[in-house]
Amino acid sequence: MNRCVSLSGTILISILLSAPLAWAANPTGYGSAGGEFNIKIPRVPAAHLAQAKALKVPIEPTPEILEEGKQIFLGRGGCISCHGAEGKGDGAAAKNLPIQPRDFTNPKFNDYRTPGEMMWVLKNGSMGQSGRVPGTGMLPVVKPNGFISEEDGWKVLLYERSLGEVKK
Repeated sequence: MNRCVSLSGTILISILLSAPLAWAANPTGYGSAGGEFNIKIPRVPAAHLAQAKALKVPIEPTPEILEEGKQIFLGRGGCISCHGAEGKGDGAAAKNLPIQPRDFTNPKFNDYRTPGEMMWVLKNGSMGQSGRVPGTGMLPVVKPNGFISEEDGWKVLLYERSLGEVKK
């Protein structure tokens, strides 16, 4: 498993280092340590945003589903590499990325991003949008472009969203 995560990290770094920058100048905060790049900016291209936002989660976030999502996050999903064990965006590979990975413990993230938008990113990655929004380095993880099923993608994103829920 660690070999798989290491290999995917190596591939990610190779892609990032070989890809030409798609914007004229880095946006404010881009590449800054210690913080995520503006969570208000959608990662879904404008042409797909309405459809992504309308996408509804087909499963309920039961304790069992959240536990399955956690196990995928920590294991075969590879999420831990960049997002860290607690989902704070501080994984081992995070220091090699131009933007810190999402901190799913930030409760504001759930206010700005819908589950449908998150699924779009899990399916398509976030390597940049025609020069307007810089890529984060997030690669597709849900099939057909990735390696986990869509059902597992929903489970992991429900788990990620649960990390930012305000406990009462």
